[in-house]
Amino acid sequence: MFNKTHGKKALAALLSMTMILSVAACGKTGSNTTDDAQSEVSYEKIEANDAATESTTEEAPADEAYVLPDDMYFSELTGEPISKEIQDQRPIAAMVDNEITALPHYGTAQADVVYELMNSTKNDRITRLMCVVKDWNNVEQLGSIRSTRPTNILLASEWNAILCHDGGPYHNDAYFAKDWAKDHLSGVFSRVNNGKKREFTEYILSGDMNSQIEKYNISATYNEFANEGSHFNFVPYGTEINLDEKYDRSYTANKVSLPFKHNGSTLTYNAETGMYEYSEYNEPHEDEDSGEVLAFKNVILQKCSFTQLDENGYLIYNCIGSGENAWYLTNGVAKDITWVKSSETAVTKFYDENGEELQINTGKTYIALIPDDTWDKVIFE
Repeated sequence: MFNKTHGKKALAALLSMTMILSVAACGKTGSNTTDDAQSEVSYEKIEANDAATESTTEEAPADEAYVLPDDMYFSELTGEPISKEIQDQRPIAAMVDNEITALPHYGTAQADVVYELMNSTKNDRITRLMCVVKDWNNVEQLGSIRSTRPTNILLASEWNAILCHDGGPYHNDAYFAKDWAKDHLSGVFSRVNNGKKREFTEYILSGDMNSQIEKYNISATYNEFANEGSHFNFVPYGTEINLDEKYDRSYTANKVSLPFKHNGSTLTYNAETGMYEYSEYNEPHEDEDSGEVLAFKNVILQKCSFTQLDENGYLIYNCIGSGENAWYLTNGVAKDITWVKSSETAVTKFYDENGEELQINTGKTYIALIPDDTWDKVIFE
């Protein structure tokens, strides 16, 4: 459900409305244009915004401008200031089981970026999380850790991250054979006696990463396959983008319900914190380690087709393509965008309808790859 309530000049009186998103399918070599995406969004009423030429970020007064300390730098994952001591440290990409039996999760609140992807076409298309963590030395417990899929190998490579998992189907083998994907750790982490079956007991505990990196001679710092610069196009730290002012077309998005049937993922905007709070299985997702609700400043939803690899439900998202459709959510507002990933290791980039790279707010980001055959079931309120 979409209500467009932002903008300074209305073209018509406010009407109640429901908006279902339907945009063209993505593929490995998709060529959908932004115009295609807009023409397929149905709506009853939309307000124009004549403030597009105004400032699109809210800046702090000059005397309050943030001064970056000498011992800090702006994180390539969040755009926020963190210690220079870990500037060259590779992040990890940890595969976290998202079955209800695996709950509660530990350490997920420390992730800088969280991906949620369909893990199998079976079991109501159960999802799995991939938590990208820069400062993994401060993680006391993360998991539980489960197997990976080919798509996760591709996405982890964008960050030059060390993929942490527990096995996976043979479909992974061709990817792990590539030089850029060889640095991964599988099934080598600690076991915790939590009273559950063995498959739910593996966690990354404090010290695990350092010991296993040394054991398997994996570089803890960025290597020759790392992409340069920040992953996202962040606004300057201390400012925030205002989607209503920057774009003529934007939509209210105080809550988004995703078509992940097994766990019912939703993200709800908390106006007091300015964050989207993640829920699943009809409950807020609370990190057992910190008690924090899993929350994000940015939410990105990518429409993406997939290929089922065998009768067991294993799959790969067709996540290499151009001109594919997506949504960006921040501060209770959604903007229709497109995404591009040009190669296996290339960073996924996001663009607005003007062909300009999307600016996003600094902070944590949630990214979901929504199967193209359920894209029209994404619901905003």
